[in-house]
Amino acid sequence: MVPTQDGGAVVLIYSTSGKSENLNNIESQNSAQGNSSQSANSQHETTRPELTSMVKTFIGKSEDNYGNGDYWIVKLDKNSNVEWQRTYGGSGDDRPKTIANTRNGYIVSGESTSWSSGNKKENIKEGTDLWVINLDKSGNEIWQKSYSFGNRDVAMSLDVIRRTNKDNYSEDKGFLLGGYTQAEGKVQKDDEKFWMLYIDTDGKEEWRKHVEGKEKKNEERLVSARLQSDGSYLLAGTSAEELGKENWKVVKLGDKDLDDLMENRDIRIYPNPVKDYAYVEIGVGGSEGVSAGGFSADIYVYDMTGKVIQQLQTRNRVTKVDTSRLPQGVYIIKAIIPTLKDKKLTTKIVKE
Repeated sequence: MVPTQDGGAVVLIYSTSGKSENLNNIESQNSAQGNSSQSANSQHETTRPELTSMVKTFIGKSEDNYGNGDYWIVKLDKNSNVEWQRTYGGSGDDRPKTIANTRNGYIVSGESTSWSSGNKKENIKEGTDLWVINLDKSGNEIWQKSYSFGNRDVAMSLDVIRRTNKDNYSEDKGFLLGGYTQAEGKVQKDDEKFWMLYIDTDGKEEWRKHVEGKEKKNEERLVSARLQSDGSYLLAGTSAEELGKENWKVVKLGDKDLDDLMENRDIRIYPNPVKDYAYVEIGVGGSEGVSAGGFSADIYVYDMTGKVIQQLQTRNRVTKVDTSRLPQGVYIIKAIIPTLKDKKLTTKIVKE
């Protein structure tokens, strides 16, 4: 469950129930039973009578299930009345795990064994796949995507990555999912290992990474993965040689691999995706010395093989880069700042 700006909440439920018939009758019967029970028990409610005012009667599901289990999402107003409800699923078993607020609505992640059926649009690839749905504020689908790490993938964590742009406006930049994978039939090297999956706001996969830490035991199960304000990643879960003997395991990452993949707070590209040109803005995070006198930077554009395909020097915080001749694809832009002891800033661009 997550709170909403209007004082209500959105509740994420794993549902095996079909549509409830005669909803009004159910509500009336429950109300009558509630009044009768309240009357019968009123003489005993002398210590905490205010608790009875918090009880709400739910009128049941408005949509049928699609399979063995579905995602059921219910929006409540500030008085716990149902504003809307939505059911998402295929013919198999779909288990929701996490929900978060976005700028335009909500994002839900979980697991799916369903092929393309019901209102699920993509087939599973192997075992149990991740299924992520982006919804608007009325619960209508914006997009849905499936992802696979192989075998039985278990989603446990969902973190909305936000950045403040040049107009001091907070915007969603992507979503960080975390979980672990279990073997189904065959054992793979990355089974029972923490993983992170980073997707953009349209559901496009940006990168994925398995994480062991200093030790790896037979049973490694991530509970939460979060991007910290200093740009590092904090992962927490359990670790054990056998189930029932778990210890907590916490891993903090800030290695060069992730630094190269994640957008740096001190450099920004716009527009992104790019077409004929892009502006490289240095000093977004207000690094000391970036805007001081004598500032200069060397800007490099790399393809994904690491080859330098463009290089230029600048003395400006905002530099226009010609991208008109670049083929479609993903590129790395790196700025090296001599006035800050050769500080390196790295980010990615996508050429449409």
